[in-house]
Amino acid sequence: MLLDVTRFGDLRAVVPGLSDRMLTDRLKELQEEGIVERIVHAETPVRIEYRLTEKGRELHDAVYALSRWADRWIPLEATT
Repeated sequence: MLLDVTRFGDLRAVVPGLSDRMLTDRLKELQEEGIVERIVHAETPVRIEYRLTEKGRELHDAVYALSRWADRWIPLEATT
């Protein structure tokens, strides 16, 4: 999913309990670091999408490895 163009609501749905404010703040930080690109479509209503930049896509293998490690070693109930 994260390798595709994604809308705010789609991202929020992937992380249970994530507030709109927290997601907004993280997306801004990722944009500032050049990891995520924000795309605004001048439509009515305005459509905003996010996608990984080349820099962000290069993080894929590292993030995937961390995710696999967490799935194995961190109990699900510890994250809630």
